[in-house]
Amino acid sequence: MGAPSLGVILLMARMPVVFVSHGSPMTAVQEDEYSRALEELGPKFPRPRAVVVVSAHWEAGPPVRITGAERPELIYDFSGFPDELFRLTYPAPGDPVFAREIASTLQAKIDERRGLDHGAWVPLRRVFPAADLPVVEVSLTRGAPPQHYLELGKALAPLRDRGVLLLGSGGIVHNLRRVDFENKSAPVDGWAREFDGWVGERLEKSDVAGLLDYRRQAPHADLAVPTTEHFDPLFVAVGAGGRGRVKEIYTGFHHANLSMRSFWIE
Repeated sequence: MGAPSLGVILLMARMPVVFVSHGSPMTAVQEDEYSRALEELGPKFPRPRAVVVVSAHWEAGPPVRITGAERPELIYDFSGFPDELFRLTYPAPGDPVFAREIASTLQAKIDERRGLDHGAWVPLRRVFPAADLPVVEVSLTRGAPPQHYLELGKALAPLRDRGVLLLGSGGIVHNLRRVDFENKSAPVDGWAREFDGWVGERLEKSDVAGLLDYRRQAPHADLAVPTTEHFDPLFVAVGAGGRGRVKEIYTGFHHANLSMRSFWIE
């Protein structure tokens, strides 16, 4: 028998907020320190009743969109990768009743056809490999400023007290024009390390104002964040996490400048 809809779940242990830099789709099949860190994450907190994901790979709207399928299909939104990636499955259920509740709260629109993009299913296959938790995905709003995503996180935060894990999936440094695709272990570019370190310091100090003003304050912001869709889920996580303590999941780089910094907020 499946888990009940979130619509009938009472208050329970508060769940954390997670942000993952999901990196390459190859994370789904390659074993390394980062993939092991994701696999070790699930047992660190109580089993959630559901997962709500905000991924860099779903921009829409306005208004905000919410997946409403009972069995969301996988979206293989990448190309040029080995065939084995396109054969992977992650048959997690959706929760249409819960999705409608979120949509009402956010004044959002239900999308019953949308599946789960790789920003959602790739990390979830590592963290919750059984694929037995309901997953609902929430879209980014194309062109919205950081404050919008901070407020989105705050609006989703009450779900934490109902056993819902909130997951932001994107990347701290994500500039595909500068990535060394041929060498996963390439020396880290200095500009990428500086920007990533600046973000890490702001998170540690709970400097939300600094993060919101990253375009002016952070070193090499234009190089590290040439487009915002991978950085925006960070603000959702920070908004939902409030003043909670930030705990490291993984810190490091792949392919010279692709930051894999991931963390959770108690």
